[in-house]
Amino acid sequence: MSANLRHKGFTLIELLVVMAIVATLLSLVAPRYFSSLDKAKETVLRQDLSIMRQAIDQFYSDTGKYPIDLLELVDKRYLRAIPIDPLTESNQTWIEVPSPNMTEAGVYDVHSGYQGRAADGSFYEEW
Repeated sequence: MSANLRHKGFTLIELLVVMAIVATLLSLVAPRYFSSLDKAKETVLRQDLSIMRQAIDQFYSDTGKYPIDLLELVDKRYLRAIPIDPLTESNQTWIEVPSPNMTEAGVYDVHSGYQGRAADGSFYEEW
């Protein structure tokens, strides 16, 4: 009778083999996941910079002067909101570049405030 009452379950060896397989798969997938996150942040940053630069150019075309700051673009409805820098996770870290022409005041260009290098080796603050 005791032979028919055998307990069903996994042995310790079977559990260790499964855990080793899962760990191996995770070690292959995790680096790709994190590199894809970095690529996504870079893509969002490029898009945000493009949109803000386009808004600055439209503002200049409409008014003949550059906006005093990025908030003026929001106030005049050229942007709905100042985008959040995906690398610093803040909308306060944008670097506003003044006009190269000393007679014109205002924001001529905008760069990310993040100190670091992109995947292509360039600095984010130079984009």
